[in-house]
Amino acid sequence: MSPDWPVETARLTLRPFAAEDFDAMHAMRGNPEVVRYLYDEPFSPDRTHDLLTRRIAATSWAAEGDWLGAVAVERESGIVVGEVGLFWVSERDRTAEIGFIFDPRHQGKGFATEAARALVDWAFGTAVMHRIIGRTEARNIASSRVLEKLGLRLEANFVENEWVKGEWQSELVYAILDREWAGRSRS
Repeated sequence: MSPDWPVETARLTLRPFAAEDFDAMHAMRGNPEVVRYLYDEPFSPDRTHDLLTRRIAATSWAAEGDWLGAVAVERESGIVVGEVGLFWVSERDRTAEIGFIFDPRHQGKGFATEAARALVDWAFGTAVMHRIIGRTEARNIASSRVLEKLGLRLEANFVENEWVKGEWQSELVYAILDREWAGRSRS
């Protein structure tokens, strides 16, 4: 299953990845500031190409372990401003994880929240998930803000739980349940 692409929000078009997204994807994934709090080092062009090939092939969400993502395009300019995705964590527990990466030139405008909200709506509605989580490195204030704006609550703060890029990093885990999301949507 997958959303009926494209998904339109107030300012964005979310669509599947395509070969022409290489430059925008590499500009984000190759940027040290963008990947600062991620597990990866900045991507080489070859690594970006490999990831884009996998993203293009991931067209449906069929089983636990699947990843479904979209490119976020600002409709007014036609510019790719970021990407958003869902990872199917558990079929039994009906849990998915939301993730997003946005170009620093387009951060602070609410695009990540807008794009993620559309995928979370789909996950709770069509995909019938029970719980959506979001994880971020504790110093990543911008990602924490997006998760909070979506209505996810902080459930865990794992202090120095992972050795990443030569340092101990801490992880925040946020979550929201289907009934909480439905309550937010009605209010």
